[in-house]
Amino acid sequence: MFGCSSELARCSSQLTDAMLADKSLPTPFVCTNEEDFQRAAMSSIISELHLKYAAKTWNDTFQLVRRCMDTTRDNSKPCEPLVRALKRLQEVLNVSSMNVMRSRLEMIAKQHGMGFHFTEATCYLTADLFYLEVALLPCGGVEEVKVAPHGGAPVRSEAFLQLLKSKHFAGFSAKLKDLFTQYNIPGDNDVKFKLFAALQHLSKDLQEMCHLPRVANESCYQMDVVNNSILGCFIPGKEDCPLTLQFYSARADLKADPQVAQIAVCPSHVTHRLQIASVLPLPLQLDNQGYPVFTPWTDVPHETFPACFVLKLQPAIPIMVPFVDKISRITEVAIPNSDLQWAPFPHLLTGSDGQDNVFTLRLSGDAVHTYVFPGEAWDSPAHKGVMMDSVPFTHPVHVPNLVEVLRHQCVINTLLSSCTSPGPVSACDQHFEIRLETDTSFSVTFHRPHLDSLAVLLVDIPNSHQLACRLFGAGMDASLDGHVSDIMKRCMSVPLTLQALYIKMEDAPPPVSILAMAENEPSTSSCVLMEDLSAPKQEENLAASEHLNVSPSAAAANLCPVAPEGVVEPCLTNNGQQSELV
Repeated sequence: MFGCSSELARCSSQLTDAMLADKSLPTPFVCTNEEDFQRAAMSSIISELHLKYAAKTWNDTFQLVRRCMDTTRDNSKPCEPLVRALKRLQEVLNVSSMNVMRSRLEMIAKQHGMGFHFTEATCYLTADLFYLEVALLPCGGVEEVKVAPHGGAPVRSEAFLQLLKSKHFAGFSAKLKDLFTQYNIPGDNDVKFKLFAALQHLSKDLQEMCHLPRVANESCYQMDVVNNSILGCFIPGKEDCPLTLQFYSARADLKADPQVAQIAVCPSHVTHRLQIASVLPLPLQLDNQGYPVFTPWTDVPHETFPACFVLKLQPAIPIMVPFVDKISRITEVAIPNSDLQWAPFPHLLTGSDGQDNVFTLRLSGDAVHTYVFPGEAWDSPAHKGVMMDSVPFTHPVHVPNLVEVLRHQCVINTLLSSCTSPGPVSACDQHFEIRLETDTSFSVTFHRPHLDSLAVLLVDIPNSHQLACRLFGAGMDASLDGHVSDIMKRCMSVPLTLQALYIKMEDAPPPVSILAMAENEPSTSSCVLMEDLSAPKQEENLAASEHLNVSPSAAAANLCPVAPEGVVEPCLTNNGQQSELV
C-alpha cells in the first residue's frame, strides 16, 4: 500500500529526528555534558516515541507534523526538519484519497509562501494578486484547475491540470513558483496594484515590438525567431503563464532548451521611474538602426517606485566583466558589487576550482582531445566573471539591447563550454590550450600535423550574429580561414571544428620549404623555423604574435606535457556524422 518498507522506515526516522529537533515538544530528560548519559537519554526518548506512535495511522502522523509546524519556536518559519519529514512522507505515499492530495497541495503552497484553505472538495492556493482553485475527486484525482488574477474571473488552466492528473508534483511546484514570481510584487496593496499595472503596460509594449518586420536568417523558423528577432520568442503573460522571452538557442542543438528570461518586478534600494501607460506610440516609428522610437518620459504617465523591472534568467548565465559593464551602461541601474561573486571564468563554466582546468573529450573516429585553460591566463581581474540570474531595468527601450548583450555572451559561452567536460581525463592524442585574448575573442594553440611546430586559431565573435576564425603559423594556408569559420558557425563546437581542421591539414601535404628545413636541421625549434620565412610572412606572424600576446615557444611550454586520466563523451552533432563537417 505504501510502497517500499525501507522508504517508510527512513521517513519514520526523519520524523523522529524532527520531533526531537523541535524544542516545543516535551523532553523527559535534561541533557548534560556526559556523552554516555546523552546516548542513554536519546535511546530512551526514541523508544518512548516509537511506543507512543506505533498504533497511529499515517493520517494522524500528518496531523502531528502539521501541529508541530504550527507551534515551532520561530513563528515566521516552519521547523525545517519537520518540513523535510512531511515532504518525504508525502513522496512515498500513493495519492489515493482526497485528504492525501489536499496535503500535497498544502505543502506545495507553504513551500512558496502562499496561503492555503479548502472547502469540501475544492482547494485554494492564494497569493496577494492571484489564486489557484483546484477541484478534487473522492479518489484523490483532480477534476479541474482554475487560475484567477487580481480583479479577473477564474480561467481554466490545462497546463496545471495535466501536471496534477499525472501526479507530476515537482513540475506543478516549479510552474507555480514561476507564476508566483510573476505576481510577487513588493509594497502595500496600493503599490502592488500600480506595479502590476506597470508590468502589464510593459508587456503590451514588448508585444508590439515583436511585430516589427525583419528578414529571416535561418531556415528553421523557430530557431530564427529565438536567435535573430529583436526580443527573441516573446511569450505574453497569461493567467497561468508568466511573461517570458526565449532569446538564445545553440544552432547545432535543436533539442536543447532555449535560454529563457522571465520578466517580473522586484524591489530596489533606490527609487526608479516606471511607466503606468504605454510608452510606444502607434503606429510604430523606427530609428536609423531599426529600433522603435519611444515617447519621451515627459509625455508619458509615470510614477516613482522603490522597484524596477527585472529579467530573471533561467538558467543563470556566466557573464564576463566587460559584459556586466555593458549591462550597467544600458540600464543605468547600478548592480552592487556586494551582490556579485566574481570568479575565474572557466570555473563558472565548469563548476571546478582547480588552478589549471584540464578536460579530455573523445570525438568520433576515436580521436581524443585535451583542452587546457591555464590558470595564470584566466586569473586576471579582466578575465573574471559572475553567475548572473537577474538583470534589472526600468524601460522597454532597454530590453532589445540587453537581449543582444546576453545573446553575445551565450555564443561565447557555447564555444568555450564545448571544450569542457566533467570528470577526469585520460591519455589523449592532441593537446590544445585556450586563452582569452579580448572580451570577444579567444585563441587555441595546438601542434600541427606532420610538423614539429605550433599553430594558433584565433576565434573572434564581434557580436551574436558574426563569427570569424583566423589561423596563424609558419606556411599556413590562408584559404583555411573561411573553411574553419564555416564549420564553426554550423556546429558551434571548438573540438569538432579542430577535428575537421586536423583532417584537412593531414590530407594536405606540408609546405616543401618547411619540410626541407626540418630535414636539414632536425633540432630546429618552431621559433627558428618562423624566423627563416620570407619577409611578408615574418610581418604577418609578428603581427599575430603581438595581437595574441603569446609566442609559439611560450605556448609550447604551457601545453599539457602529461596526459591526464578519464574520458568523457561530448555532445556531437544531431546525427553524429563528423564527416559532413570536413
